[in-house]
Amino acid sequence: MTLSFVITAVCICILYKILITVSLWNIFRNAGKNPALMLIPYYGEWLWIRILKVKWYLYFPFLFISFINVFIVWLLLVETSYGYKRHKVSECLAALLFPFVFFPVISRKSSFVPAATLPPFKKSKAREWLDTFVFALTAALIVHAFWFKGYVIPSSSMEKSLNVGDCLFVSKAAYGQRIPLTPLTFPFVHHTLPFTKETPSFIKQIQLPYYRFPGFSEVKRKDIIVFNFPDGDTVSSVWQSNYSYNALVREVGRERVLNDYVSFGKIVVRPVDKRENFVKRCIAISGDTLQIIDRQVYINGVVQENPDGLQFNYRIYPSAMAISRNTLLKNGVSNEDIKNMMQTGTVPLTDEMAARMRTFPGVDSIVACNEQAGISDMRLFPFDPIHHNWNIDNYGPVYVPHKGDTLLLTKENISLYRRLITVYEGNELRETESATADGGYSGFVINGIATDKYVVRMNYYWAMGDNRHNSADSRYWGFVPEDHLIGKASFVWFSWNKDGKGLNKIRWNKMMRCPE
Repeated sequence: MTLSFVITAVCICILYKILITVSLWNIFRNAGKNPALMLIPYYGEWLWIRILKVKWYLYFPFLFISFINVFIVWLLLVETSYGYKRHKVSECLAALLFPFVFFPVISRKSSFVPAATLPPFKKSKAREWLDTFVFALTAALIVHAFWFKGYVIPSSSMEKSLNVGDCLFVSKAAYGQRIPLTPLTFPFVHHTLPFTKETPSFIKQIQLPYYRFPGFSEVKRKDIIVFNFPDGDTVSSVWQSNYSYNALVREVGRERVLNDYVSFGKIVVRPVDKRENFVKRCIAISGDTLQIIDRQVYINGVVQENPDGLQFNYRIYPSAMAISRNTLLKNGVSNEDIKNMMQTGTVPLTDEMAARMRTFPGVDSIVACNEQAGISDMRLFPFDPIHHNWNIDNYGPVYVPHKGDTLLLTKENISLYRRLITVYEGNELRETESATADGGYSGFVINGIATDKYVVRMNYYWAMGDNRHNSADSRYWGFVPEDHLIGKASFVWFSWNKDGKGLNKIRWNKMMRCPE
């Protein structure tokens, strides 16, 4: 949180109190209350509620809940308008948008009587529907934007912890609500307008600074987190997040990606909160050093307990076809994985599934796939096999930066932190031999200053899927910045099995649970 943001927030709160006090000045005075008391946080709102004679327990407690309190103030403003017998839609809008003008003006022409003591206002059917729709839409928008978001698991990267078709509630308050970075957007739509393939659902010219309210907890290792895809700042409209723009450029070259519209479509740039939503498990938090040795994760040199249901690819001998499709389905292998098995000869299994299948008739052996150390994978972050000769089963060590860390930059580690410095934290970086201010020698110029050090401004995390050989995760695109965090996977309320039939279309044992 920057000092400028704090000052701005305090100024907004002071401005709100001044304007609302001006708005309600005559109402307070006529009720025998000192209007200046409205300036006192929460006590002023309590007096306002008592003057309106509404049921306090339907309003006052919710004033302490961030963002919902804005909705409550809107309701109180409308209720105040009703007290002046101003019920028209235009009058209610004026009360909401310009209360500091509307209420002082009408208080000279009309006397205030609490609407709760007046006979109910008789609304037309159309007005009843309109009020109900506006109330429901506003409440849903606030809950969706700041508290909970529905999410359907689209891929098998978190099997068996989260299955394809799981309907998930994501708690945005768990780690603190993030202020919308792109405020002008079509409601309940993520990044593309309905019935279009490329039309953005947002106006990116107006961007708010990053700020997160205090949450119920910090991000912990093993948490299942939901975040905006860090490598999704630029995407092809054809490939979307399946292959980011950067991945496509590395594979086929920038010129072809930009000019081959048939293969790649339009190149789209998205702000942070409009990038694709990903769900993975947090493996390492800021300040950790992560390493994978023969598929086993180590944090700060300590072996980590594997999550239940962890999967790796296995090869079945003499052939994957030794086990029938129906048997594989009954034992928890999805249709999608069976189709992939036909092409690759491997199938993702938990240790328990592999042990069980070794006893099946026609199976000689089932062997876990494991890429040997020293064999590099060019697809993996940081895309620098000269200095980081890693693969998905033998990776690291890599340090996950913590806010306030001073990184010592070298030719060996700049590939790890280049995107952090330039894209995530918005600096200009040039790599050229030059002298530093303290007389040292550096190949880096950050914002015009030669240096070999960089102070990190955000916390970062490392996320991986539980289906380790079938997950596009931090091994492929690097760190998850703090400002990309959306929330915590909190509750699975429904689970749809597209491979099932009849009542087995529903995974009854996977419903109404908290994923771990």
